[in-house]
Amino acid sequence: MPADDDPESEVFEITDFTTASEWERFVSRVEEVLTDWRLTENSVENRASKKGEYTSGIWEEESKDIHFADFKFYITHHFLKQECEEEEVEDKAEEDTLPSAMQDLLYMHNDFPPRAHCLVRWYGLREFVVITPGTNCEAVISESKCNLLLSSISISLANSGCQVPMFVQIQQKWRRIYAGECQGPGVRTNFEIVQLRKASSQYNHLSGLLDIFKSKIGCNLLPLPPVDIAIRFTYILQDWQQHTWPQQPPDFDTVLGGEVGGVEFGNLPFGACEEPISELHLATTWPHLTEGTVLDNDVYSDLDPLQAPHWSVRVRAAENPQCLLGDFVTEFFKLCCRKESVEEVLGRGCAEEEGQENSDITSALSKLTEPAATVPLTKLSVSSMVHSARKRIHRRRHIDESPLNIDILNSILLYLFPDAAVEKSSDNKSKTAQSSPLKTTKMETIPDDNLFLQLKSAPTDSLTYRLALCLCMVNYSYGGLPAVAHLWQEFVLELRYRWENNYLIYGLAGGPPDLRCCLLHQKFQMLNCCIERKRARDEAHREGSKGKGSTSSTAGSSSTREAPQGRFRDSGSDSEEEFFECLSDQEEMESSQSEGGKNGGKGKAEGRLHPYNNMTLLNNTEPLYVPVTQEPAPMTEDQLEEQSEVLAKLGTSAEGTHLRARMQSACLVSDMESFKAANPGCVLEDFVRWYSPRDYIEKEEVDEKGNKVVTGELSARMKIPGNMWVEAWEIARITPARRQRRLFDDTKEAEKVLHYLALQKPGDLARHLLPCLLHAAIQKLKQEETKENMTSVEKNIQQAVSQANKLLHCVNYDYKKLEDFINQLVEMETVITRARSLRAKFAVNGEDHGEATDELEKFVNSLIEEPEVVVVRAGQGLIGRIIHRLFSSAQRVALLSPLDEDLEPDRKSTGESRKVPDFPPPAGREILLRTCVPRPAPYSKALPQRLFCVLMKDEFRLAGAFSSDTSFF
Repeated sequence: MPADDDPESEVFEITDFTTASEWERFVSRVEEVLTDWRLTENSVENRASKKGEYTSGIWEEESKDIHFADFKFYITHHFLKQECEEEEVEDKAEEDTLPSAMQDLLYMHNDFPPRAHCLVRWYGLREFVVITPGTNCEAVISESKCNLLLSSISISLANSGCQVPMFVQIQQKWRRIYAGECQGPGVRTNFEIVQLRKASSQYNHLSGLLDIFKSKIGCNLLPLPPVDIAIRFTYILQDWQQHTWPQQPPDFDTVLGGEVGGVEFGNLPFGACEEPISELHLATTWPHLTEGTVLDNDVYSDLDPLQAPHWSVRVRAAENPQCLLGDFVTEFFKLCCRKESVEEVLGRGCAEEEGQENSDITSALSKLTEPAATVPLTKLSVSSMVHSARKRIHRRRHIDESPLNIDILNSILLYLFPDAAVEKSSDNKSKTAQSSPLKTTKMETIPDDNLFLQLKSAPTDSLTYRLALCLCMVNYSYGGLPAVAHLWQEFVLELRYRWENNYLIYGLAGGPPDLRCCLLHQKFQMLNCCIERKRARDEAHREGSKGKGSTSSTAGSSSTREAPQGRFRDSGSDSEEEFFECLSDQEEMESSQSEGGKNGGKGKAEGRLHPYNNMTLLNNTEPLYVPVTQEPAPMTEDQLEEQSEVLAKLGTSAEGTHLRARMQSACLVSDMESFKAANPGCVLEDFVRWYSPRDYIEKEEVDEKGNKVVTGELSARMKIPGNMWVEAWEIARITPARRQRRLFDDTKEAEKVLHYLALQKPGDLARHLLPCLLHAAIQKLKQEETKENMTSVEKNIQQAVSQANKLLHCVNYDYKKLEDFINQLVEMETVITRARSLRAKFAVNGEDHGEATDELEKFVNSLIEEPEVVVVRAGQGLIGRIIHRLFSSAQRVALLSPLDEDLEPDRKSTGESRKVPDFPPPAGREILLRTCVPRPAPYSKALPQRLFCVLMKDEFRLAGAFSSDTSFF
């Protein structure tokens, strides 16, 4: 019956066996990765490894993700980067040549590499591929899954022709168990690992391990080919009780007992508070032994560490040891993130005291206005009253309530202001004033490599630099944030006292603010400039008063002109400095202006400095004199930025441009007024010839008589209508510099600086001083590195300076990068302390320069920079004897009680001395066995066999590589 006629025709289920399964897709994906990495047989080169190549060479890796269904794996290719060789490698090797991995199993040049992948150490491989479970995936534990993965890599290797061994990580990751395979033409090597907590005593020595190895390879040849043996025993030294750590932490209790300005306040501390070297590992190696030449069983062993032909040492550093320099800088850096103000930190008590101080100042002002004074007028100044009020506040403040101990505070202030040791009284005021200029001589004699310019900090030993050190120490050791706020408050009060009493600030170079330094240093310099101007004005006032008294008998027109000068200098008092130009001065200057005329007239010349290049005025034959002018007003970088912003906001319109020119012409008008006073009868052309010679163009012309005449005229830009120079010349009066309105109002600027400093929060202060502290930290590292002569640290310091130059010149600090930078400084300090610790343990004396000292220094430096260092002449050399002594001393401390040590001389005399071994039991034993035998049949090809054994207290591991012939089996 046809199927179309059957309404219930059968439906056949068709299974498509050509569809790839998950397992097949996984195998295919592995093959694709091997092909992408060019690990197939056509791209593999065979090359013998070089001695020490595994240690000195560069290991690289590349990784990709692969999936088996929903299970994620990482496949990673580890390989030793090959150096470019001029000789061409043979394109094709012989057909029966073994793969490189199998040849590596027998090479003896690179046994026990100090720093490499565990598979490199166990099997001596230069190149291999590892498949590991994904990050959040469970380990491959079941036997069926392990076999499935091994089958997958076996098929992938066979299909792709890859001769690079491939491993799969199985069991828990901490066990480090790998299973793998390597295939070649007619050969195969299986990699197997066994890991146990404990092993039977019969396999805890060389004899038992040889039995395991021979039974595994199952060779029936007689006699059996000899087995090559390499043995390494590792001994660990942890007891440093017999060796004093050379860099003891500073004893902060002696700060008050020491000399002020000494180590306590002048230097950052340096060194570790704990032992930076936790362990010393001694590896004694017997690299080339054969079976029968050495005996090691459960009864007796020939393996004496002192007789080992090869010694190597590595040190294990303590993790993050506490180092003082790093702790100081880190804690100060944390202060930068604090937002509290000084009032919030110090609490209400301080606010109440400040209120009382303000009331005292108010009463001081009222006393100044009283009609009758019972004390001399000089004692009734604002500064003296404020100072007395401050003294009363300090007397009311209890020592227990102060965040910072009063004695420590006084010591710090005396360190910051050493000139304050001389009592500031009216009798010796001149003597005190002369003590401050000594700072310049001191600063010049201090060698400075201009590091502060690179870091935008402040010169070494300047006030700002020393303030940063003191605040750092106070923050770490004497009370933290409250103590910092207290010290800063007292510091600002001291600056105000110096301003009010005309005392120069110690530790600052003269001149205007140095814009290359940090802003806080510029503010201090600005305040010093104000003090210098104020002192100069007061000094001129005193000299003027003396001159006026001596010339009072010759009163006349000249004495009448000197009267405004006297009134000007009287304005130097603190209470009247802001009202510099009084009305009578202005009227007199206007009268002098009207007498002299617009272009100078023929009045009396004032304020001349010296003739200018033998020039004469254009309208008469009088010499052209350079006038005495006012110095331009110094400015800090924030003031310059503020001025730039104001000028930029005026825009580019004609009105804005004109207003901007007017704002910038104050100094020009002042110079014009001084020029008019020094050169009566002058014109604008005369001023331009001196002030801007390029704007006066001279020409040679022939007059009517045929003589050459030099004529001149203003430049084109000076003739533009509405020119600012012409307008300034028109409004400029005939006024010498000494009677002009001050370009730089020192009273106003000083109060602005003091107000700015008083408003600084501790966090803002820390940000201002951070460059200075990093400057001091780098200098300290340089000093300590020079003592240890460590080339690697010196290079790191140079790199750190370059990095800090970029970080600290930014307007807004990148705190994350700064934190990383500070961690780099901490790491350098740790490296130096480790080197110092090792030098003490190996008795390296830097003052002696003999061969022994040079050998020890080289050895210590290598221990810091290299993972493992070979000991020359093993246990028989100088270094070997020192290491032996270290171990034997530690053994005596560990095994002999104090009573036993006291009885030891008596036991020696009676012949009952208790024998103490020089070395402890080895912490780890590594035994490497290898041979080349036919397997699996006697007529098979002889192939490499290898077994790496690790015997430790809590671990027994066997890592075997067993090769077999797949053609003749």
